[in-house]
Amino acid sequence: MTMTTILANATLVLPERTQHGAIHFENGLISRIDDSAAIPAGAIDCEGDLVIPGLIELHTDNLERHIQPRPGVDWPHTPAIIAHDAELASVGITTVFDALRVGSLVSRERGAREYARQMADEILAARKAGVLRVNHLIHLRAEVCSETLTAELEKFGPEDSVGIVSLMDHTPGQRQFADLAQLRRYMRGKYGLTEEEFLAHVDIQTALGNRVRGAHEQAAVATAQHLGATLASHDDTTADHVAESAAHGATIAEFPTTTVAARTCAEHGIAVMMGAPNLIRGGSHSGNVAARDLANDNLLTILSSDYVPSSLLSGALILGEIWGDLARGIATVTRTPAEATGLADRGRLELGARADVVRVHRFGTSGAIRGTWVGGQRIA
Repeated sequence: MTMTTILANATLVLPERTQHGAIHFENGLISRIDDSAAIPAGAIDCEGDLVIPGLIELHTDNLERHIQPRPGVDWPHTPAIIAHDAELASVGITTVFDALRVGSLVSRERGAREYARQMADEILAARKAGVLRVNHLIHLRAEVCSETLTAELEKFGPEDSVGIVSLMDHTPGQRQFADLAQLRRYMRGKYGLTEEEFLAHVDIQTALGNRVRGAHEQAAVATAQHLGATLASHDDTTADHVAESAAHGATIAEFPTTTVAARTCAEHGIAVMMGAPNLIRGGSHSGNVAARDLANDNLLTILSSDYVPSSLLSGALILGEIWGDLARGIATVTRTPAEATGLADRGRLELGARADVVRVHRFGTSGAIRGTWVGGQRIA
């Protein structure tokens, strides 16, 4: 039996405009869109609420918060993954690329340890078992300034649903940590380092980054090609950084730190992703360029919730106000991330697309989710 769901009396956010009407979906796909004011028998009366495509999150650290809810507390991973998934569904995210770091510091007492392969296995197992509500893909964050990147990358294959590989280089003195004062506040605050320990860390990491950068960048680029994944850069700061990213084949720039870098990305046809928390808070917590400034300069293409899942929808609504174009704002969390990662079946309200759909009651620059559907099935 074919089951049809109808959302009527809605403000439909289409790819280029909004329209009052109704949307129908059946067998997991959008089957009809019309501008009728009628509310058919059996339809859900949306009372004028927004109906938008399901949100697509390309870079989120949210899973880490569930795995380690407090410093030193390692929560059981399967319930952490399920809780993370439920949180995403509750804020309208229907497709997520779970960001997992690859590249560890195994020789250091306080060094990051390998976890990505095990975590990916657990995410994929939960997905296969049908216990997850939203569509989960993998985003490998390749840490260039590490000791084990190449070996960890070799553990992933085309069967692992890796959709993004991002090149991260957190060597002190460049990119996100170009200002050592910012790095000092971060490291000493998080790990309680003395000044002497901090300076030793800077020296060791700088030497490591200089030694392995070339080989690790090549390994990450080769892995993205082997896995058929989108390549992203991270924290580009200068025009030279962007030129290097373009030469590697990157098509997404995650969180460029300066207007110069963002503008150079646009010149190279690289999509610029910024954090919704940056936009909502009015600036970067790391002292980098403000997302609002890039939006005003028409340099912002994609939003990411980064570390606050609920910020994705609010950020898109704010962009709609900045640009005076709600459809354009919503596109930064639906259509443009889908296009950037080759997900041609979603991110738009159009005939034949996946019925990943969200009903939103707008409240100022916030939105209350009143329903989330994935593949036509209501999941929140």
